[in-house]
Amino acid sequence: MKYSVKIVALASFALASGLSLAQQGETVKIAHIDPLTGLMGPVGNNQLNSFKYFAEQFSKNNPAGVKFEMVSFDNKLSPAESLNALKAAIDQGVRYIAQGNGSSVAGALIEAVAKHNERNPGKEVVFLNYAAVDPDFTNSKCNYWHFRFDADTSMKMEALTSFIKDQPDVKKVFLLNQNYSHGQQVSKYAKEMLARKRPDVQIVGDDLHPLAQVRDFAPYVAKIKASGADSVITGNWGSDLALLIKAANEGGYTGKFFTYYTGVTGTPSALGKNGDGRVYQVAYNHYNMGGQMDKWMADFKNRYKDDMYTGAVIHVFNALGDAMAKAKSTDPVKVAAAMEGMRFKSFNGEVEMRKTDHQLQQPLFITVWKPADKKYPYSPENTGMTLVPVKEFPAYVASTPTSCQMKRP
Repeated sequence: MKYSVKIVALASFALASGLSLAQQGETVKIAHIDPLTGLMGPVGNNQLNSFKYFAEQFSKNNPAGVKFEMVSFDNKLSPAESLNALKAAIDQGVRYIAQGNGSSVAGALIEAVAKHNERNPGKEVVFLNYAAVDPDFTNSKCNYWHFRFDADTSMKMEALTSFIKDQPDVKKVFLLNQNYSHGQQVSKYAKEMLARKRPDVQIVGDDLHPLAQVRDFAPYVAKIKASGADSVITGNWGSDLALLIKAANEGGYTGKFFTYYTGVTGTPSALGKNGDGRVYQVAYNHYNMGGQMDKWMADFKNRYKDDMYTGAVIHVFNALGDAMAKAKSTDPVKVAAAMEGMRFKSFNGEVEMRKTDHQLQQPLFITVWKPADKKYPYSPENTGMTLVPVKEFPAYVASTPTSCQMKRP
């Protein structure tokens, strides 16, 4: 009788605490598939460390009571290598994969995960996309098993062009981007949205260059200067942005840069004290968010001697913890269903995983490169500079429509 009473008491406690005893203490493995070597290796390693750090933080406290563990794979920024890594991860029993660097890689993984899940019921995998921003992934190529926690290229351009609209000194724009889906989409949406919001702005150049292969951007900077452009819009990231900024500084280009990834590894150092008030970034976070984010960033920098800039990693763990608690399971099928339409509080406010296309809806911020001060003290790569917020766009303003016709299992 006493034993039965204890069982009832434990069951009541589990219900009252909102935890499922079937998952409490369970370890959830997440495979990180991104470049850890080559020109983009510094970015991939930074983000792997971000995943490791937040796996540890959220293992201490999440609504489902689970533990998170990272398993890493170097895909060398190659779709083929990524598919091999996906197979290796699945063979190891990993049911959640995270990737973000390179939409060419993400496209291959979305297709492969969909085929695997169709052919292997009971062994489904969920793709947690934290940085691959091709809009097609939540439009024509949308898939039930894919969830994006970054804002896509069109959302960021919606916010960026809304900001540029009110900058009268922007009159001639040069578009310089990486020659793959993301860079092509940046060019496309910049032209479309500027034509709608600022038809007086001239596009004086529109160039694409190979991804992660250019080591000297001096010829591109010379072309930008010759065009008479007062501003450059670029979706470049990693070495492709850092080396572009370095060449612009050395070549004496004094126009504005409107970017997606100024805060990413290498670019702050390339900028240094240059670019004060001339280099802008559109993103869902920045270096001076305040609150818990400031504490995390300080701890991360102390531990890894590096800067934490991929806030979507936090979105991922927030969503998984809440969804697993709601589903009372770590089964990807149940967790995916729970994540659809989920709203949760994150570091940048209230966010929503839109059910129709699995695109996270969230606020976006425009920041500008300025000297760090008491109000905005965080200095990336110890440059003495920072990204100062100048405009915030609520989620509904930055949101863009979707054409997704999702097939659900």
